[in-house]
Amino acid sequence: MSQRRQLISASAILLASLTTACNRSTQEQRAQSEDETTTQATTQEGRSPLETREANVPEQRPTFPEQNRASGIKSATAFDVTVLAKGLKNPWAVEPLPNGDLLITEKPGALRIVSAAGQIGEPIQGLPAVYAKGQGGLLDVALSPKFATDQTIYWTFSEPRGAKGNATSVAKGVLAADRRSLSQVRVIFRALPAYDGDKHFGSRLAFGPDGLLYVSLGERSDKEIRPQAQQMNSHMGKILRITPDGKPAPNNPFANQANALPEIWTVGQRNVQATAFDAQGQFWSIDMGPQGGDELNRIEGGKNYGWPLVTFGEEYSGEPIPNSVTTKQGYVDPVYYWDPVISPSGAQFYSGDAFPAWRGNLFVGSLSDRELVRIQLENGRVTGEERLLSDRKQRVRDVKQGPDGALYVVTDDSNGELWKIAPQAASKQ
Repeated sequence: MSQRRQLISASAILLASLTTACNRSTQEQRAQSEDETTTQATTQEGRSPLETREANVPEQRPTFPEQNRASGIKSATAFDVTVLAKGLKNPWAVEPLPNGDLLITEKPGALRIVSAAGQIGEPIQGLPAVYAKGQGGLLDVALSPKFATDQTIYWTFSEPRGAKGNATSVAKGVLAADRRSLSQVRVIFRALPAYDGDKHFGSRLAFGPDGLLYVSLGERSDKEIRPQAQQMNSHMGKILRITPDGKPAPNNPFANQANALPEIWTVGQRNVQATAFDAQGQFWSIDMGPQGGDELNRIEGGKNYGWPLVTFGEEYSGEPIPNSVTTKQGYVDPVYYWDPVISPSGAQFYSGDAFPAWRGNLFVGSLSDRELVRIQLENGRVTGEERLLSDRKQRVRDVKQGPDGALYVVTDDSNGELWKIAPQAASKQ
């Protein structure tokens, strides 16, 4: 473990607040809506970083040289972006189907299929009610590993829990042959506790090579519930590992620990809206951090990722995160962090044939910077970063690889779009 940095001094906080005052209105918009923003600029020796903006918290320094401000890289890959569909209502997830069509969730509560040609289907019937306020609503969707034979899909949603409030739940159902409805619908997992709030639900779904379902859950944002990210009797601020029927996975790391919920896989996350497995079966998360603290993490069962005790960044008010440090023995350092943040949502390790030069790269949606981020990793370290689709100036909510090797993207807007990123036609090259 490298040297530990100390809490920000009062004088440094004042300096940081003065230098970033001109950005406050933008930052407040992010905090008030859903996704959270920032600013940073320190050049690491021997590198020309992509990011040159001033940091929100310039006093904080990376724990190791490759932990932030990676070198800018430029893709030589020529590609076309086709807008397959418009008019989607705040789409939250895109999940390609084996035949090339695409499942789309809309946050207000609709699940639709958009055909490979871009035709938008009617809402699929049979979903339970959602709490569709603030950041809540219909969230992620994933196919069963046996979808070809069982036609089963899984989804997460913020579920109303009566007088107790709401929380993230996971449901499953069987898609009808006509693809207009779901049958055998049941909620297989309900996060606890319920809470009367409208932020930080998580939540991404990912089936691992082990056939188990990994679920990311936010810590619900508010300071009163935030400490539960470190409490083992709460699902808040955790990544879970469950069976396809919603039971705790066998051999979960805390299953035999007193007063620990058996579904818990990792501890100390803030609001993970992006997860992905790489080609080697390693699980990764990109956590939407505080102002100046978005994190890329290599996820390993039983580990503690620190929030809110160990974190980069600051509160949206410009105050330090109470009683926090940026690194500490016993907690996992992020592989990479962004200051200013990108507001990550949706992730995909590329493994297709359409873009051979991109194999092994991690693609992450950016809400606040309104672009698609390409990350190059070597030996577990970030060695390069590129920002794509910046000219479109749209909030990228999710990105997935289709069976054709193309990348599919949805944008977070009341008039949201579905994009297809495919190799440029030969006549244009």
